[in-house]
Amino acid sequence: MTGSVASFDDLVGLGVITTADGTAVSFHCIEIDDGTRTIEVGVAVEFELLAKLGRYEASHIRSVPAGM
Repeated sequence: MTGSVASFDDLVGLGVITTADGTAVSFHCIEIDDGTRTIEVGVAVEFELLAKLGRYEASHIRSVPAGM
C-alpha cells in the first residue's frame, strides 16, 4: 500500500499514515524499515498492513523516493 505520513510523535513513537482514499492507518516507530525510529510528516511511504489486536496497523514502512 502507499500513502503519506500525516502525523508522527517522536516522544512516544506513534504516527498515522493517510492513504490516497483517505484511510488513516496507525503505526509504531519499530515498523520503520530504515532503523531510524523516526520519520518526517508529509513523506510518501509504502507499507504493508498487519493485523494486530483486532485492528490493522502499518508495518514495513519505507520512504518512496521522489518522482516515483
